[in-house]
Amino acid sequence: MKTETAAVSVRTPTPKAGTAWKLTLVLIPLVTAGLLFWLRQLEVNHLSNRPLPSYGTVPNFQLVNQDSQPFGSSQLAGRIWIADFIFTNCRGPCPIISTRMSELQKPLMKSDVHLVSFSVDPETDTPEVLRMYADKLRIAPLRWDFLTGASAAIASLSRDGFKLGFSDASEENNGPVHSTRFVLVDRQGIIRGYYDALAPDGVTKLLADTNHLLREQPR
Repeated sequence: MKTETAAVSVRTPTPKAGTAWKLTLVLIPLVTAGLLFWLRQLEVNHLSNRPLPSYGTVPNFQLVNQDSQPFGSSQLAGRIWIADFIFTNCRGPCPIISTRMSELQKPLMKSDVHLVSFSVDPETDTPEVLRMYADKLRIAPLRWDFLTGASAAIASLSRDGFKLGFSDASEENNGPVHSTRFVLVDRQGIIRGYYDALAPDGVTKLLADTNHLLREQPR
């Protein structure tokens, strides 16, 4: 009597399609971010040899930073620095401006470039408030200061020092009306460039000119 044995085919389980799809969803943003960073660097290198104009000297000033310490022209003497004007409870462009400013930190990490944010609402933006705001944005605390002080001093610095538009009158209860531009200042305190923080290529042009200035004025 013959005994027949049934052959059983054993299949190796294949990864579920859902797992591969999840992996793809994770990789797409990473690859996209890497590509955008590479393209920005190409554009920075392309622009970084153009000559930089001079727009006048920033007047001496003395304010207070997020640590309640005096901070002004003396602390920035001999340094290249980048300035902007914001306020912490802004419901307009300030969050974008501060985010774009934060994007400058990593590309400039190996340089001595300093970042400075002036509050245009000093009555609200006490050092304590600025400290909490700064902690959400800064990678290296010693490289980025947030300044407050007398309203008249900040208004004068914006209008007369940086030649930027400013009005302390609220627009539809959204707070002071101020410039959305970054300002590049060289080691002699001379303004070398203005950049629209809201423009798609604003950070790219600023990085290019900052790199140019670092070569023109090494430490």
